[in-house]
Amino acid sequence: MFEQLLGNFGLTVAQLDAIAFGAGPGSFTGLRIACGLAQGLALARELPVIGISSLEAIAQESGESRVVACIDARMREVYYSALERQGTRWREVIPAQCVAPEAAPRPQGEGWIGCGSGFAVYGNMGLKKVLPEVHPTAIAVAQLAAPRLEAGEGVDAALAVPSYVRDKVAFTKEELARR
Repeated sequence: MFEQLLGNFGLTVAQLDAIAFGAGPGSFTGLRIACGLAQGLALARELPVIGISSLEAIAQESGESRVVACIDARMREVYYSALERQGTRWREVIPAQCVAPEAAPRPQGEGWIGCGSGFAVYGNMGLKKVLPEVHPTAIAVAQLAAPRLEAGEGVDAALAVPSYVRDKVAFTKEELARR
């Protein structure tokens, strides 16, 4: 399937310089699959791996310069970060965190646009403009990975890891009963 996908774009495996993947935060299983696939493809071909933050990929996909990226983390929490474009990179104004929507810190200043599924679930969370339909894409991951590859930031496949941000993935029966 991978070779067929590359063929659709007139590429071969031998033409690849690196493997990039959406490193999270996000679905525990999805992140493990993405990382494992990237590691397998890269290891077999001795290619560097570049993990890209899902929140940063949302910011990239938005086309905006000041983005509050917010993904529904389930369990009444969101993965949340405020990012500001600086050239081809994004600077975290508020670092990635898992937080209750009502406790999410707001970035200082004007011109912040909220993007991501967290806004579809929890509303505008105090922002004037939100685009809940914006999500991380493979194109955004590739756009963010290219300058990192040029800067030598790729890692050995064995060192690639997902970014979970939250270790707890489910409520206990007692926690559910209290909610």
